[in-house]
Amino acid sequence: MDAGLLLQYVVIALAVLASLAYVVRRQFPGSVRRARIACAVPLVREGRAPWLRRVGLWIAPAPRNGGAGGDDGCGSCKSCKP
Repeated sequence: MDAGLLLQYVVIALAVLASLAYVVRRQFPGSVRRARIACAVPLVREGRAPWLRRVGLWIAPAPRNGGAGGDDGCGSCKSCKP
């Protein structure tokens, strides 16, 4: 196999993987979030190397805003209202 054909296969494989990642993130956001948490938690534990902790923080999803009922906590109870 010559280099041009190999490069073409690599580019197509990257395009397919990017498309797959996009579809999975759009169709299954909860599963992606759980998978990211499962991957990140072991990396951010105490005693890990600093670079592993940074990788874990990078992988971890952003925290959800949440109140008692899963809302964003903005104006839904009397303690939030001015």
